[in-house]
Amino acid sequence: MKRNDLFFIVGVILFFLPFFIFDTVFEGYEHVNKTNPLLMSFVKFGILATLGEVIGLRIKTGGYRADNFGIIPRVIIWGVLGVTIKIAIVVFATGVPIFLEKMGIEGAIQSMTGSFSSTKFFVAFCISAVMNLVYAPVMMTLHRITDTHIFQNEGKVVALVRRIQFATILKEMDWSMQWNFVFKKTIPFFWIPAHTITFLLPMEYRVLFAALLGVVLGVLLAVAGAKK
Repeated sequence: MKRNDLFFIVGVILFFLPFFIFDTVFEGYEHVNKTNPLLMSFVKFGILATLGEVIGLRIKTGGYRADNFGIIPRVIIWGVLGVTIKIAIVVFATGVPIFLEKMGIEGAIQSMTGSFSSTKFFVAFCISAVMNLVYAPVMMTLHRITDTHIFQNEGKVVALVRRIQFATILKEMDWSMQWNFVFKKTIPFFWIPAHTITFLLPMEYRVLFAALLGVVLGVLLAVAGAKK
């Protein structure tokens, strides 16, 4: 372990420690989370998903900084993606149980507000599967596009206001890696099981847990980059 690793770990611990040792800090977080859910989704994903990418950068390059990485643009873009993830969580967690009820799964809606049961587990799995098969590929592709856009703008903040060259980036993307690793492996073997746990949690903790999974996403993207 290098000195920078120790500083990084200590910094992360000091940042999150007040939420665990001071009741007022945690209560303040819960209050803002309930009253401003989209704002908090922006903050949580902006911080945690970028943290995951920083860890991924360390795994891939051996350092926490690199040319064209662009911490600030990544925080902002991950914040925006976090808002869409919050919307997706609400939409799919509401719609899939209704669909299952119409398909003959009695108690599908009510099970999501009760204690753990086989029905609740099945419904949570279905919500996760539908969300990750319908929404996740679009979000992952959009993330890859914005990631490339940041790199093309040398990691500068100006990337946030410059027009994204969607057609060019899509044409030049490594679709083999995107399909064979990101879609075909991470979605069925990690994201669907992981988000099944997400939907078993109380509603107020789902986005936080999903944001924590963003840390894992950073590591997975680092692995994908290494495979490339």
